[in-house]
Amino acid sequence: MGDADLANLSDKLMLTTVVLYIIALFAYAADLGFGRRRVATADAAETAEKAEAKVLVAAGGAGAETAGAGAGESAAASAGEDGERRQVDWARLAVLLNVVGWGSHLGVLVSRGLAADRWPWANMYEFLAAISFAAVTAFLVVMWRYKAQFLGAFVMVAAVVALGVDNLWLYDSVGPVSPALNSYWIAIHVTAAITATGAFTVAGASTILYLVKVRAEARKAVAAGGALSRLPSVEALDRLSLRVTMFAFPIWTAAIIMGAIWADEAWGRYWGWDPKETWSFVTWIIYAAYLHARSTAGWKGRKAAILSMVAFAALLFNFFGVNYIFSGMHSYA
Repeated sequence: MGDADLANLSDKLMLTTVVLYIIALFAYAADLGFGRRRVATADAAETAEKAEAKVLVAAGGAGAETAGAGAGESAAASAGEDGERRQVDWARLAVLLNVVGWGSHLGVLVSRGLAADRWPWANMYEFLAAISFAAVTAFLVVMWRYKAQFLGAFVMVAAVVALGVDNLWLYDSVGPVSPALNSYWIAIHVTAAITATGAFTVAGASTILYLVKVRAEARKAVAAGGALSRLPSVEALDRLSLRVTMFAFPIWTAAIIMGAIWADEAWGRYWGWDPKETWSFVTWIIYAAYLHARSTAGWKGRKAAILSMVAFAALLFNFFGVNYIFSGMHSYA
């Protein structure tokens, strides 16, 4: 398969990925809106059936047998209706589509890298596609490790929006890279930055949900059976955000250090206060302050969440704002 064919395959896989992520988004939303409600209804029905059975046993006699038969028929009918309602397992469908979309997304990066004969994150189009892939990967790991399936709809929204922007406004055909990027450091420094950004995105989604739920609870606006009531507790959301941030922060630190080493090889200096370098460092400082405040000053809850969101905003500005507002040594990104 030639380079042009591989580049065309990458573009087609990108479209496939977006479609799969969109369908997975709706499946996650359906599971969040209806799946947990069905589970709660089934649990309540089971509890009622057990209570009724105890009453029948205590009553005894023929009347109890008749009532028991009626109760059995009623339970069977209820089970049948419940089975009909459970024909669509939104959770499994969402995860399946998510994993298949992830595989297609991986194919986008691999086929583009083979077509260009280089690492596929040398321009904004490739970099955003890679960050989206890292965010989805981080979510799948967090979902498996911490049972955080509730984040699926929100991470899928971020991935779909990012890939939509990527294809509509940032698309760039396969081509050579600038001499500064023709280095093995791109496989180390940029990969670390992509991995950390993807993980920070998942932590940011958890923090946003935390702030929304805290605000709703303060206003007593969390309705029983509503979407917010089916999210984990605010404490669980807070812990999840902290854990993912603690994973991503050392990787971001390593990315900055390796970037300085690469800068010395490419430009003859470790640090030049280039806009990208400056905002990467600003982002590092805010995330460091967040982790330090939580570990030493005992910050938790809303104060810590707000500081985490400030750090995430700096991260986003470092990617979008710096690349389009300022000019510098990293302008090729």
